[in-house]
Amino acid sequence: MQLVIGNKNYSSWSMRSWVLLRQAGIEFEEIQLKLSYDVKVIGIERYSAAGKVPVLLVDGRAVWDTLAIAETLAELFPHKRLWSAAPGTRQVARSACAEMHSGFHALRSHLPMNIRAALPGRGMNPEVQRDFDRLVCLWRTCRAINEEPGELLFGHFTIADAFFAPIAARVATYAVALPEDAAQYIAALHKLKAVLDWHDLARLETEFVAGDEPYART
Repeated sequence: MQLVIGNKNYSSWSMRSWVLLRQAGIEFEEIQLKLSYDVKVIGIERYSAAGKVPVLLVDGRAVWDTLAIAETLAELFPHKRLWSAAPGTRQVARSACAEMHSGFHALRSHLPMNIRAALPGRGMNPEVQRDFDRLVCLWRTCRAINEEPGELLFGHFTIADAFFAPIAARVATYAVALPEDAAQYIAALHKLKAVLDWHDLARLETEFVAGDEPYART
């Protein structure tokens, strides 16, 4: 099994799949491609006609899009409990991941992931704040139906936590103020071994991608 990813400092979607695999203890080979100045993935056409990372290669077959990769891994490794066992909890978890996948456009646009940077307060505006308010509400909904002990959304590590790991990175970069319960969840994400490893590797990268650095010269 191989995972094709982009730059660790910038590629939030790559981070989701990589963290999911690593934190779940699923063995894989990493294939890292570079992002060009305009955030295009150099060489991705060899792996997927969709032109985006991540791509999971299973027995030579490409699975693209982070949601499809997550569902594929849940099917291949049911013993890893990547979704919650209870149907109702699992439905909410899937909905939360789908909302993260399709929404929060202001947050993504104004607060691009940049793990190496420290940009407190940059990019915040009323639309971004509304996105964070919705995230806090969403996390509270997940925690309210969780029947397992633990600091994560559904007690043990699940796909949902992998999907929100890049949000934790943005909170750190932009020093976003959050309510206490949301801040505790962000802290729990930052303690995950896979998240720590990803951040350490991201800080070693030296590539500068102008399209992901809107605040570099402003």
